[in-house]
Amino acid sequence: MRCPRLYELPPSPPGKTGWPWTEESPQLPDTMPDGRPWPRVSIVTPSLNQGQFIEETIRSALLQGYPNLEYIIMDGGSTDNSIEIIKKYEPWITYWESKKDRGQAHAINKGFKRATGEIIAWLNSDDRYLANAISRIIREVNKNPYAVAWVGGCQLENPDGKILSIVIPKGLDLPDFSRWGYKTHFYQPSCFFNREAFFRVNGLNENLKFAMDFDLWLKLSKVGRFAGISDIISVATIHRTAKTQDQRLKMHAETISIQIIHGYIPSAGERLTSLLADAANINFTKFLKGKISGIWKTLFKRTKR
Repeated sequence: MRCPRLYELPPSPPGKTGWPWTEESPQLPDTMPDGRPWPRVSIVTPSLNQGQFIEETIRSALLQGYPNLEYIIMDGGSTDNSIEIIKKYEPWITYWESKKDRGQAHAINKGFKRATGEIIAWLNSDDRYLANAISRIIREVNKNPYAVAWVGGCQLENPDGKILSIVIPKGLDLPDFSRWGYKTHFYQPSCFFNREAFFRVNGLNENLKFAMDFDLWLKLSKVGRFAGISDIISVATIHRTAKTQDQRLKMHAETISIQIIHGYIPSAGERLTSLLADAANINFTKFLKGKISGIWKTLFKRTKR
C-alpha cells in the first residue's frame, strides 16, 4: 500500500497542529532511483488502552509518504476509546484486531506472522515516527543490505511534548551488546530489522514482559550485524504509566536474568553493582532491603525456569 496523503486522512482533532497532524512526509516516487521497487516495510503496533496516544502513533506511521507500507495494529482488547480511533483509520490499515492476548510480545509476534514485508519493526502505541523516518532507514538498508537490523536515533519526550533527551545509537558490535545501557544503547522504536532474521531467531520471547527487545537484540547480534545512523527517526513518550517506568525493579531483574541466560554473567554483575552504587547515593539500607532484595527474588524465579 502506498502511504495516504494528509488530505485523505480524517481531520486532526481541534488544537492539534504540526507533525503528524497538519504536516506530512513528501511522497516518494514509485520506484527507487535505480528503478527497483521499494522494499515492503511492515509496521506492527501492539496496543492496550492507549487512547491518549494511539491516534498520533497511527498518523505518524501512515504519513511517511512511503510507496510500499504494510501497517498492522494488534489491540489486546481495549476498553477505552482506542477502537473508535482505530476504526477512523481502518481504510489505510492493512489488518487490525482487538482481542485478548498473552501480552505485548505475543501481540507483536502475531502481527509479524501476518506481515509480508522484507523489513519489519514495531511501534508501540505511545510512541511515534518522525517525518521521513522510513525513507531514511531504507537509504541505510540500501547502503548495508546484509545487516540484520538498522537503527537510528530517538528523541525522548514527556506527554506534554517536552524533550527530555536524545539518544544516538552506540556500541553496535557483538561484544558490546551484553552491556546494555553501558556500552550499547538505542531505543526500540528506532530499530527496524530483517524479517528473515527475526524468524530465524524465533522472534520475541513471549515469557518476557519488560526486556523482550533486549533479548531480541542479543539474539539478532549473534547472527548478523546492526547498522546505525545518527538521524533522529522516532519519539519515545516517557510517562509514569508505561510499564518500564512504573515497574523499573522488575525491568532490571528481567534484564539481568537475560544477561545470565545468554551467558553474560560479568555484564549481569556489572548492572547489579551499578544499582548498588546508585543505592549508596540514596539510602543504602532502605535500598538493600527493598529494591536489591526484590531484584534477586525476581531474578531467582526467572533463572530457575
